[in-house]
Amino acid sequence: MAEKIIIATDKAPQAIGTYSQAVKVGSTVYLSGQIPLDPKTMQMVSDEFEAQVVQVFDNLTAVCEAAGGSLSDIVKLNIFMTDLSNFATVNEIMERYFSQPYPARAAIGVKQLPKDSLVEMDGVMEV
Repeated sequence: MAEKIIIATDKAPQAIGTYSQAVKVGSTVYLSGQIPLDPKTMQMVSDEFEAQVVQVFDNLTAVCEAAGGSLSDIVKLNIFMTDLSNFATVNEIMERYFSQPYPARAAIGVKQLPKDSLVEMDGVMEV
């Protein structure tokens, strides 16, 4: 097996469990799920869905950069939401962070997320 390189940055929330922010194997980076925690306070940024989505994208950006890439290097993005009626809002905000060609993506409705977050995202990046 190829060597695993652990990616960590203080510009994104620290892992709150038995996982790494990201793991790089070869030129592929596996991004752990990010919820809308402020990396400085480790508290939720807001109860508002839009603010949570923005923070999640900012957290993903920080981890991508720590791995030597950017959001544009994400090839697969998974979005978990507790309310799928917010999907249009996710699309609107995603356009601020991504340009074409967009990554492959899944949007999954879930009952609950860590710390009662309204949204979580993870992905795979190729650098």
